[in-house]
Amino acid sequence: MAGRIEDYALIGDGRTAALVGRDGSIDWLCMPRFDAAALFASLLGTEEHGFWKLAPAAEGAQHSWRYRTGSLVLETTHKTHEGEVRVTDFMPVGDGSHVIRLVEGIRGRMAMRMDLAVRFDYGSAVPWVSRSELGDLRAISGPHKVVLRTNAPMRGSAHQTTVSEFTVYKGDAVRFVLSYGASHEEDPPPIEPRRWLDDTNRFWREWSSRCTAAQTPWDDILRRSLLTLKALIYRPTGGIVAAPTTSLPEELGGSRNWDYRFCWLRDSTFTLLALMDSGYIEEARAWRDWLTRAVAGNPEQAHILYGIGGERLLPEIELDWLPGYENSRPVRIGNAAIAQFQLDVYGELFDALFQARARGMGQNKEGLRVGQALIKHLETAWREPDEGIWEVRGGRRHFVHSKVMAWVAFDRAIRSVELMGVDDLRSAEPPVAHWKAIRDEIHAEVCDKGFDPELNSFVQSYGSKALDASLLLIAHMGFLPQDDPRVVGTVAAIERHLMRDGFVLRYETEGQTTDGLPGNEGAFLPCSFWYADNLIGLGRCQEAHTLIERLIGVCNDLGLVAEEYDVREKRLVGNFPQAFTHVALVNTILNYSRAVGPATERGSGADHSESRVGESIAAQ
Repeated sequence: MAGRIEDYALIGDGRTAALVGRDGSIDWLCMPRFDAAALFASLLGTEEHGFWKLAPAAEGAQHSWRYRTGSLVLETTHKTHEGEVRVTDFMPVGDGSHVIRLVEGIRGRMAMRMDLAVRFDYGSAVPWVSRSELGDLRAISGPHKVVLRTNAPMRGSAHQTTVSEFTVYKGDAVRFVLSYGASHEEDPPPIEPRRWLDDTNRFWREWSSRCTAAQTPWDDILRRSLLTLKALIYRPTGGIVAAPTTSLPEELGGSRNWDYRFCWLRDSTFTLLALMDSGYIEEARAWRDWLTRAVAGNPEQAHILYGIGGERLLPEIELDWLPGYENSRPVRIGNAAIAQFQLDVYGELFDALFQARARGMGQNKEGLRVGQALIKHLETAWREPDEGIWEVRGGRRHFVHSKVMAWVAFDRAIRSVELMGVDDLRSAEPPVAHWKAIRDEIHAEVCDKGFDPELNSFVQSYGSKALDASLLLIAHMGFLPQDDPRVVGTVAAIERHLMRDGFVLRYETEGQTTDGLPGNEGAFLPCSFWYADNLIGLGRCQEAHTLIERLIGVCNDLGLVAEEYDVREKRLVGNFPQAFTHVALVNTILNYSRAVGPATERGSGADHSESRVGESIAAQ
């Protein structure tokens, strides 16, 4: 059975990523892209679905691991009374084609064992394995091929796996290089592991050193979250996957299992702010450009998510041969939510483009034309019900967060014209007065139909009594001030009804809310960070500090975190590592540590350079 979610590390190369277990087993790897079919899928099944383990042959060794400072190079140390070895795992930054594992003898001697089971197409295809004339192991199935090169002995086993057993002495070095290629082409050329190790480590360290978001109480975890976010960027296009995995469950043994290897527009603005406010303008610009390309086309066909290259056809398929992580069925690839209608994506897009332009990033003319077409469509579409930010499958409703984000779209369109001037639009004068009228109408309707005086809180949808953690974003969007009594009341109501052992649920899955899905889910970690942002905005800095410490505490010992946390089982659930959570972590740390952080920036467009650390600590 696969390990606990928190017992995995991430290695990646800017095109794909692998999950390496604490036990030395790579249990998840898709090549050559994040969204390609997995060739190691035991994370969602058993060893027969593909894995690659490299660990001491005997039981009882002590293990420890760490990332090299400022890097995505993973080092695992194994110790016994007889010896000590270090295993270094990494993927060279390049074309998504190589995984390298180096074993070095540090002290004494240690018997090691490698087990390799390549299973293409998510564990369903056992390849034909042969040896090349140079002795390299070659595994082929359909269009896929991998080649394993090593200086260790190898043999086949009765379980259709490849085994290597060897002893490492002090000063020894054993290398394993797994390379992916197309089956109809020549084998991938050999690479020199040591040179690539130096180059890869240098790449990550140089990138990490450009971080400007320093001088916070949590600098180490902030930088690690930014490195994780960088690892989830598909370098050729700038698209950011929500996670490198699919179908890690929101409830252990449940059916809320989704493919997150795609790019969600709901994450747009906070992702942009996290990157820009940390000094990563190039990555922010690439994300902005990916956004404008992805949504280009008929405004009525705008989606809530896209493929990493901007793909729109992502059919949802269930893989019935995989039993799922801890028997959480079904395992899904693709995501049917792409067909949903969500108003919030329009607000996210306009806000992201506005925030980028307000910080001097510039705007391409095609992006402006796309924006004009989208806002024209939204003039009537905002009145329609939708599936909402959480992609419910229980029918469309008039979700309050969706209406607020429609308000954001018109507000940012107006502010963009005011910022850029009419000449930049290269068209007839924009109907700013008309947009202002619509913006005011939306605002009035939300305050009338979306606020419940008895609860003293905004509610999930018009006419409902249910609460929703997305309401925590109302002040951050600039819809109402943070100290507005209705916002303060909403924060208090969410604390009373959606808080579980110090963590915030998205909404209650039983009772008032019907999302069309069976079972429950864990506490949604980005929402918990949003709650901390509201505490900061309300001047409750000591409470915010305590909550931030609690949230950081659920990250694993490498600084990685999933989408949700099961407060009953005290463990991470959901896809891992989750970009949305790491973005929320970065922004909340910046909100706490600066006089004006991303939450305030988003609502007001204010300057964000002044440090807040002293003010926050003094307030405690």
